[in-house]
Amino acid sequence: MGDGTLIQGRYRLLERIGRGGTGEVWRAKDESLGRRVAVKCLKPLGTQHDHSFTRVLRERFRREARVAAALQHRGVTVVHDFGEWDGLLFLVMELLEGRDLSRLLEENRGHPLPVPDVLDIAEQLTSALAYTHEQGIVHRDLKPANIVRTADGTVKICDFGIARLGHDAGFTARLTGTGIAMGTPHYMSPEQIGGDEVDRRSDLYSLGCVLYEIATGAPPFDLDDAWAILVGHRDTAPEPPRNHRAELPGYLDRIILDLLAKRPEQRPDDARELGRRITAGRTAPAHLPALVAAGPRTPVPVGDRAGLPSWTHGMTTGHKATGAGPRVTPPDPAAGLTGDWTPRPAGDRAAEPVPARLPDPVPEAVAGLAGRHNAGLSLGRLGRWEEAGEVHRAVAAERERLLGPDHPDTLASRYEAAFTLGRTGHAADALRAYKGVAEARIRMLGADHADTLAVRQEMAYALGRLGRYADAHQVYASVLTARERTMGADHPDTLRCRHNLAFNLGRLGRTEDAHRMAREVAAARARVLGPDHPDTLVTRYEVAYELGRLDRWQEALATYREVAAARLGVLGPDHPDTLAARYETGVALGRLGRCAEALTQYERLIDDRALAQGPEHPETLRARHGLGVNLGRLGRWAEALAEARDVCAIRARVLGPDHPDTLVSRREVAVALGWLGRWSAALAEYRLVAAAREHALGPDHADTLVARDDEAHCLEQLGRAAEAAELYRRVAVQRAAAPR
Repeated sequence: MGDGTLIQGRYRLLERIGRGGTGEVWRAKDESLGRRVAVKCLKPLGTQHDHSFTRVLRERFRREARVAAALQHRGVTVVHDFGEWDGLLFLVMELLEGRDLSRLLEENRGHPLPVPDVLDIAEQLTSALAYTHEQGIVHRDLKPANIVRTADGTVKICDFGIARLGHDAGFTARLTGTGIAMGTPHYMSPEQIGGDEVDRRSDLYSLGCVLYEIATGAPPFDLDDAWAILVGHRDTAPEPPRNHRAELPGYLDRIILDLLAKRPEQRPDDARELGRRITAGRTAPAHLPALVAAGPRTPVPVGDRAGLPSWTHGMTTGHKATGAGPRVTPPDPAAGLTGDWTPRPAGDRAAEPVPARLPDPVPEAVAGLAGRHNAGLSLGRLGRWEEAGEVHRAVAAERERLLGPDHPDTLASRYEAAFTLGRTGHAADALRAYKGVAEARIRMLGADHADTLAVRQEMAYALGRLGRYADAHQVYASVLTARERTMGADHPDTLRCRHNLAFNLGRLGRTEDAHRMAREVAAARARVLGPDHPDTLVTRYEVAYELGRLDRWQEALATYREVAAARLGVLGPDHPDTLAARYETGVALGRLGRCAEALTQYERLIDDRALAQGPEHPETLRARHGLGVNLGRLGRWAEALAEARDVCAIRARVLGPDHPDTLVSRREVAVALGWLGRWSAALAEYRLVAAAREHALGPDHADTLVARDDEAHCLEQLGRAAEAAELYRRVAVQRAAAPR
């Protein structure tokens, strides 16, 4: 087997990227879907195995591969396919662009990772383990080499299910005397070493070993003799991590030691609760860590082999993540702030009063604020924007006190606080906060500094959210000019600004201009970032949207389908962006009159959204709304009415009775009632929609006027022609007077 091998007529092996005790991992191409994947090929089954063993192993592989394929979590590697080819068992997985923790430690020359990175990795790992444990799955082989951190900071656990297969097959082999090597013992729980039954608490012990290593630079029992390691896991209390690295937070030290308890019942029982402990520690007020003197290390009795199972005879230590032992490490500049910074030269700004010198900040306090800042970022990545905002506002206030109001790190916290305001629907507050940060950055860093341009671009986005598209256009155009001058036309940040400008042009009604610019940006991003890069696909999605607005639905449908297929390969089936492209595909099908196809599209999408995001998630309800619309287009009005009423009731409860989506559903209820000839009931619904929109949007808003038109039409159907004519007249006058 080598480069170019085609497995099952579909998966072309391109480059071997890993080799281990159970097989090889290859970078490959799925020829059917045109996407890049990773293919794990397990070692061929040799003739030394009897047929019954081979049959059991194959069946176990299939069962465990199905288990792995059923796991859907951002922290677990996606399994696409599995099978057997020419006597070879293989597994097809998403191709991760990143480095495993073992590689990260090696590239860091044996030094531990920065404290904020350790905490972020710990939080993401506990989330992934909580999910898999809730599915009844135990990994059994958690170690740095099985944990990958991708380019965007996402942490993913590899080899779920298959790790268990290799583990079980290995034990069977040892008991039959075939001599298959055990592998590294550095991350094994005491019950694994003793051959006892293991459960999720064994994974938590291994997690403790991993966290110990990335926090200190070495595993808890970093010895050259395998027996000593095994006995250490079984009998010896590990040294507290803070003995080796004093700046580690006290709560992290306690969590790691709790995980490394010898007996399963003494460890935390639940990974989700463990994650809450980490988050609580990260967001707690900073305090100065006490220095812990390194005490004498309890020697591990190397010769004490009692109680260790016979299969451990002849075991070697195996490969661990890094060869360097633990050490007391000075604070890593990347782990926290130093308090040192350089404003732009005085000649670049007008003379201004020199601020009074602040007292030198305590390094530990500043580093603690850096940790809390990163905790806020992690909360944002989890979508917990309200909590993230509270953290960033508190950190901003403390940084201002310690570092001053114009320190870059103070401004960074104020920027993130503004960002959370935008994400929680407070666009006006976000705009004011961004404006303050922009003014300070212009004063201290200059108008063309990358940080200044970033906050000005967010100001433009907030203006767009407020419907001030003309103002947003001016800011975007100004930022784009500066980005092209300082960064170049093809810099990713320049292209992001051009994408936003294209989006805003569409909201200004300049659809042709928006379509042209979006196509140009999509082509540039494909050239610079690659055709399947998420940013390229975002712009192609915008191209499709503008095609729809130009009533070029056939082209829009083709583009949406291409984007959906590409996102499936790059992001996975349950990623929100993949699901969004599938939703728009349904919209395009409906607009083309292909309502039966649209109905099937929405039915599948509803199932997938409910599984990935929940049955009452706004996007799940949006897909259900699309289903109801197409039921009506097919003349199935009784079903359409039932669907619209159900979605309206849920939206009213989840989003509020006057939320725009709720009102759209209420209007759909009225439409269905009208088609069923129940005009009096329809009139009552139309009036509720019109009154709510008038209250929320104003009497002259386009959506309010549409609702009044609906109301007039209903009056007409009820034979109340005079009332209908008067209402039509009023709406026409308001439309004519409305600003354009």
